[in-house]
Amino acid sequence: MLRYLFSPDDGAIIAFIFQLAIIKWEMVQKVADKIAAMKQSTSEFLLVCGYRLHVRIWGDETAPVLVMLHGWGDISASWQFVVDELRRDWRVMALDWRGFGKSEWHGEPYFIPSYLAELDALLDHYAPKTAVPIVGHSMGGNMVSLYAGIYPSRVSHVINLEGFGMRRTAPENAPENYDRWLRQLKQPRGFRHYANREDLAVRLCRDNPRLTPEQAKFLAVHIGIENESGGIDIAIDPAHRLKNPVLYRIEEAMACWRRIKAPVLLVTGAESKIAHRLFPPGSNERERFKNYPNLKEVLLADSGHNMHHDQPAAVARLIEDFVS
Repeated sequence: MLRYLFSPDDGAIIAFIFQLAIIKWEMVQKVADKIAAMKQSTSEFLLVCGYRLHVRIWGDETAPVLVMLHGWGDISASWQFVVDELRRDWRVMALDWRGFGKSEWHGEPYFIPSYLAELDALLDHYAPKTAVPIVGHSMGGNMVSLYAGIYPSRVSHVINLEGFGMRRTAPENAPENYDRWLRQLKQPRGFRHYANREDLAVRLCRDNPRLTPEQAKFLAVHIGIENESGGIDIAIDPAHRLKNPVLYRIEEAMACWRRIKAPVLLVTGAESKIAHRLFPPGSNERERFKNYPNLKEVLLADSGHNMHHDQPAAVARLIEDFVS
């Protein structure tokens, strides 16, 4: 007597499972289609101060140069979503700051002057005789604001995405700051490990609920690196977690800002927690921006600090409208 693998009652279950498989396949296909539609980038490496610096490049080499600088804890690939929304043809240059992404790590404290040297080397190599527009997010926004004041002739436009500068400090804070740094040297902290890239993508979405699943998966591929145990680590040198032993001095930053010749676009996310912490109601800290000689400010709706993820199309429009 023949035995059936499935009873007649199993038909509905089989149909349901098949339908789930179709839905899953369609979701995978949509992700694949979106990835295929992304503008493709290439990688080049520069030797800067003895370290290999990774530069991600989109666009034809004959197109005008547009430089993009990522923030702390981020990578060059993070600009992909904005690049995909640019309407004009650009030769986009996005570096991985030293100790981030594919750039070399050195396992020691990192300092602002080193970042300025990296930006200077990037422009010397790719735009030695031309002033170019530079977009910077967070730490990247701080760096372009400093650099544009140090070398005003090298930067045609400053697009600063929440590169506000940091909290004011006082000389009296120096002993405690040095003490904290020395203690961190003795007990360095690393970053969290993940079982796989899917877990990392989940964490990215938890940190920024505005991320789409497709964005999170893309970022997890680029910011995650496989470790010896088969898990996933973040592609950031743990030495970046060390507190800077030198106090941040806003007065020095503002002295650089005052020398900027280029027009400056400062974009703030309307729902940015960082902006709310730095500039609480009743605070006069936003007065610092009066040190920019030619400033335009924009408040970007439905966006947090990571506006290049939250509103990439809007950011792309702001960039191109401002530069044109």
